[in-house]
Amino acid sequence: MNSGQFTAEPSSHDTAERDFDVIIAGCGPTGAMLAAELRLHDVRVLVLEKDTEPVSFVRIVALHMRSIELMAMRGLLDRLLSHGRRRPVGGLFAAIPAPAPAGLDSAYGYLLGIPQPVVVRLLEEHAAAQGARVRRGAAVAGFEQDDEGVTVELADGERLRARYLVGCDGGRSTVRKLLGVGFPGEPSRNETLMGEMEVGVPPEEVAAGVARARATEQRFWLRPFGADVYSVVVPAAGVGDRAEPPSLDDFKRRLRAVAGTDFGVHSPRWLSRFGDATRLAEHYRVGRVLLAGDAAHIHPPTGGQGLNLGLQDAFNLGWKLAARIRGRAPESLLDTYEAERRPVAADVLDNTRAQTELHSAEPGPRAVRRLLTELMDIDEVNRRLTEKITAIGIRYDFGEGPDLLGRRLPDIEVAQGHLYGLLHRGRGLLLDRTGRLTPGGWSDRVDHLADPTAALDVPCVLLRPDGHVAWVGDDRQDLERHLSRWFGEPTG
Repeated sequence: MNSGQFTAEPSSHDTAERDFDVIIAGCGPTGAMLAAELRLHDVRVLVLEKDTEPVSFVRIVALHMRSIELMAMRGLLDRLLSHGRRRPVGGLFAAIPAPAPAGLDSAYGYLLGIPQPVVVRLLEEHAAAQGARVRRGAAVAGFEQDDEGVTVELADGERLRARYLVGCDGGRSTVRKLLGVGFPGEPSRNETLMGEMEVGVPPEEVAAGVARARATEQRFWLRPFGADVYSVVVPAAGVGDRAEPPSLDDFKRRLRAVAGTDFGVHSPRWLSRFGDATRLAEHYRVGRVLLAGDAAHIHPPTGGQGLNLGLQDAFNLGWKLAARIRGRAPESLLDTYEAERRPVAADVLDNTRAQTELHSAEPGPRAVRRLLTELMDIDEVNRRLTEKITAIGIRYDFGEGPDLLGRRLPDIEVAQGHLYGLLHRGRGLLLDRTGRLTPGGWSDRVDHLADPTAALDVPCVLLRPDGHVAWVGDDRQDLERHLSRWFGEPTG
């Protein structure tokens, strides 16, 4: 992708400070998605990316059901589907081979395998089409915040000014370190090599070797990825420097040690390593500086939750930050970002810790894995773990109320087609079966659909822009209280 395709600040500059509403450090999936969400509300956004070009290696990631739902909410899903491959949902927790439970509460009951660079490119294009500015080769070197905003200094000395700064700059986040936010947790104890390369033996020989090795080593696989190309994952001998990519010889040595053969691997497309470090930022916000994605949490990739967690951070934060910038929301609305998303991340860290233990070759963890494999035959166990990994089971704490309160509403059919088609603009939505309620003074930020569907078995539902149920009921005064809580004061 050529960065010239996108609206960007001129490369020449002087020492004058330039003003934006939000500066985002990092143009990965989280940063690009956040930029697009902010632009839906006409927020002036600049995205700074320290790398001059997008990553060249093609790592396949899986979009889980909740992330697929969010893409559908913004009209992006068809574009992503054309570049990915649908896969069954089963076998997510610790790669235990259990099929997906029947009747999952989503219209998108599949995984979408898709190259991560494609996800980044499509989201960046989407953000730029909405009017976000993207600058590559621009690294944040420092910042100072005051009561009115944040002054950001780049590595070349240029100074920029914004009302807010959001660090979406990865697990080694410069923004988080400069902010002084603690990042407690555990360092890597185990490291895994990952890459894509060709093999020099027939597919049946690969399959037989993998079956033998996986009998005792769960962190191992060779999976076909195109003609003669395989995705290779193998445990490393120890914990090394993640900044230094492994060599092909490293892969050959480890393949021979684990599988008894190196499968004749050659012609690598890309090689990398990852560890099982697990850390969670102590705070997601300090004043006018916020953290999202890997800058706020890191964990092992078991279950494929990392990219999805970051995208969901962006959806939670975008409309809230925009509302605050537009003067339509109290400070307390922005506080709900950390209150809602940090517990979700903590839960992901816990379930990846558990899954990592189940990959161990030690007798104790192997016994627990066998027991859990039996328990996964129980539908409720399988369903609970599947909903946890795919994030469709999340319920934010909005206080006392019906079970639906705080949950995301699935993409139910409505008179106009499907619910998510009504959320493309990133606005709230009032679904009213009573024929008596309207958004009133909030109609400039909340849409209204009367008599939406018989599938909705409650009188009225107020949806936030991220699709979570903010209120259920039929009382006008109660509705207005909740409209004020989530969308600020009425107009007029």
